[in-house]
Amino acid sequence: VQLQASGGGLVQSGGSLRLSCTASGFSLESYAIGWFRQAPGKEREAVSCISGEDDSTHHRDAVKGRFTISRDDRKNTLELQMNSLRPEDTAVYYCHAQRGRLSYWGQGTLVTVSS
Repeated sequence: VQLQASGGGLVQSGGSLRLSCTASGFSLESYAIGWFRQAPGKEREAVSCISGEDDSTHHRDAVKGRFTISRDDRKNTLELQMNSLRPEDTAVYYCHAQRGRLSYWGQGTLVTVSS
């Protein structure tokens, strides 16, 4: 059972990246799924998520209008489209899936935005 994140990299300010997270060993269907990030010297914070109950999406204020979260249950993946990236978006991004007491984290993928 694991989540495998990919898609991070180095991008200039204003650029875009698309993160992907593939689940193996379990189905993401009915899980609440989301992306978190942790910048150097800071605590991990929630970025975007999709409810496991009604598929509603939620984004932290700092990324609203720039980031889009989506899921593909057929491919068993979740993705994060990040546009208009800013240097303050630089962090290690983690995908997460939770249902009840079941909680899984991906290994993290580094996103670096240069000014």
